[in-house]
Amino acid sequence: MTQEKLGPILSSVAKRMRADFEQSRNFNHNGEAGTSRELIIRDFLAGYLPSHVEAVHNAEIVTASGEVSPQSDIVLVDRGAPSFTTLGGYRIIPNECVYGVVEVKTKLDGNELVDACNKISKLRKLPKDSYRPTPGLVPRYTSAYGKVHEFFPTSGIIVAFDSLRLETIGNHLVRWCSGRDPVEWPDSVWVLGKGQLQWQNPANHYIERSPEPGASLLQIDAIPEQDILLALALHLNVHFSDAWMKPLDLIPYSGATRLGEISRRWPSPGTRRQAKALEQP
Repeated sequence: MTQEKLGPILSSVAKRMRADFEQSRNFNHNGEAGTSRELIIRDFLAGYLPSHVEAVHNAEIVTASGEVSPQSDIVLVDRGAPSFTTLGGYRIIPNECVYGVVEVKTKLDGNELVDACNKISKLRKLPKDSYRPTPGLVPRYTSAYGKVHEFFPTSGIIVAFDSLRLETIGNHLVRWCSGRDPVEWPDSVWVLGKGQLQWQNPANHYIERSPEPGASLLQIDAIPEQDILLALALHLNVHFSDAWMKPLDLIPYSGATRLGEISRRWPSPGTRRQAKALEQP
């Protein structure tokens, strides 16, 4: 499908998302409205993520050492992630299976941006070290945030239905990132009807999926008839098409939990046969 065809399709999708958003204003309870808006974004992401990546709403991220994430609006996980669930379909996801998080905002301002950035920073610091060894395979690495990782680091994306002027949001973001390592920075910010904030590589001047040290922040205004959804759909494909994970090791997640008691032991059957053979004349 060419861009000329995909653009108008996504433009109509943007109008439908806006209509769904306006309908969510009729909810009397703020929690219901927020959940509805998160599901609108979740459903869009689900249509354009690579097939091995799943968008999950209402999830908690845990580590083998017992750390628990702040609540995230949408978690992007490997489809092979074990289905730990509680009542109501709430999912508990091992951090090793997480590829990214998406923070959804109704109207993005300075305080909401700081809240989203803080969550992304905390999530990205959670350890990913509970993998089974894979002898014989060529080791795989991912370069991002000025470092080389032995896993796919957790991406952090912010999507908003509305915001202050995009330039104002950019100023707030630069202020928050100042003095912090790029590994804490969000990967991108998207506002329906307005545009996006992305990082430009200082060496080759390409727009990168994740910020490197010295990266510049770019404000990219949306083309009105297209909105941001074509750019966001392409970004999701580039960002997560090569997302990967090593085999998950769940044993560390069991911690000190007792799995049973040995109550009897039989000698090896082979040892018995050998002993009988030696007894024969």
